[in-house]
Amino acid sequence: MSRKCLAAGMLLAATLSADAPADVKAAVDRSLRAMGAGNVKTLVISGEGGDGCVGQPYDPNAPRWRWFSDKNYVRSIDLDARGWRLQRLRGEGETPGRGGCGAGPIADQTLNQVTMAGPGTPWNNQLEYILLPQAFLREALEKNASVRQQTIKGKKFTVLSFMGENKAPVEGYINDAGYVEKVETTIDNNVLGDIVWNAVYTDWKDFGGLKFPAHIVQYQGAPQFFELNVSDVKANVPVDLTVPPRGGRERAGEGAPPARRAAPASLSEDLGGGFWLVTGGYGAVVADFKDYLVVIEGPQNEMRAEQIISEARRLAPDKPIRYVINTHAHFDHAGGLRAFVAEGAAIVTHKINKSYYEKIFKDPHTLVPDRLSRMNPRPKVKIETMTEKKVLTDGAHTIELYHVDGSTHNAGMIMAYLPAQKVLIEADEFNVGRANAPAPAVVNPYHANLLANIERLKLQVDRIIPIHLPGDNRKVMLAELKIAAGKN
Repeated sequence: MSRKCLAAGMLLAATLSADAPADVKAAVDRSLRAMGAGNVKTLVISGEGGDGCVGQPYDPNAPRWRWFSDKNYVRSIDLDARGWRLQRLRGEGETPGRGGCGAGPIADQTLNQVTMAGPGTPWNNQLEYILLPQAFLREALEKNASVRQQTIKGKKFTVLSFMGENKAPVEGYINDAGYVEKVETTIDNNVLGDIVWNAVYTDWKDFGGLKFPAHIVQYQGAPQFFELNVSDVKANVPVDLTVPPRGGRERAGEGAPPARRAAPASLSEDLGGGFWLVTGGYGAVVADFKDYLVVIEGPQNEMRAEQIISEARRLAPDKPIRYVINTHAHFDHAGGLRAFVAEGAAIVTHKINKSYYEKIFKDPHTLVPDRLSRMNPRPKVKIETMTEKKVLTDGAHTIELYHVDGSTHNAGMIMAYLPAQKVLIEADEFNVGRANAPAPAVVNPYHANLLANIERLKLQVDRIIPIHLPGDNRKVMLAELKIAAGKN
């Protein structure tokens, strides 16, 4: 890099950090010089990699979130505007294709999205900007970051730290060479609680005078969330942040936790024989056993769970909720389980989830405390498991639970059958569309597999209740599944 550019870069750093403490300016200036990034205002990063859908893995113990491939990846960043355009060919990243966020295998889709991460935007959007070496250094200057020296496994780092908008520190680790090796913070997830979101930068290379990592990995919690093998980086080229047509603005951070907005008011439908369907959000079924209640599904978040709990109390006052049946561990279907544990209920789930739930229910929830985290003493999580079949009955009421064999949505998928009512309750295997839809040209494998399980088990099903209730509140009959599965 020329002396003229270096001087310009140092001037930019000084301008950005006029009010920052001298030690912060010195640390940032040194890092900018080492990376040749002092005068960088835009970056265009190209490569190949993948990204994860948080909370939707096929196996809850997987090392990565449900994975998608990112081909032809180009991220064009305007550091001054705190915005970027992301272009990629996103497709199936699992072998075989399985997990949530769509029925695999997922077809390749060309994406062109613009995200702005200015002050006042959702914090996870801002973190997508801050979790870049150059952006982190800018933010550290603006926030008057503290500086400390730290040795980790014999390696010395200069650590810059400032407080994020969610009241969790954001820290960047600068090595002896002056490169930002890691940026790390903590965010809230309503299932996992306080989780680390970090970006790790390795294999630094020279791209036309700019030093940049050729390998980037991000984690949200323990699982891997993002990976990029960088093939090219260009600095100070024009970046167009015009939002493309048809809603090409990125949503509130790909790693954003499930929303905690209030669910619509609950209503309940009498299914007969002491069973009720609770509507008004994700569906749940309340069963009025002789001395206690059973709830099928604790979905979405604490707000929705408390709504279901309140409806259960209204329907059968003075009876405790002894069990909550969990169809699978995906976050939109497990997000309310903590509220049921706070009620003293035991979770009934597939055995694959037992060690996973025992672990995550111990994790702290300090950034956004929920009811369970505020209890002292905190009740111990009780978990009952099943493999292929489990029956809950008091002699007058019966719930049969079956493992959905062959599910590619989740390894521990459970469906519930009410033999007296001839009702099947399932999640994600048959998410219905509009009424009276014609037979599809291409059958969704989820639908075919669910019907195969019903036929294999010889279940007498009249009605199917999808946890993702139909938008028109219609009753979904078995005939509708047969049409969707190509067997009308």
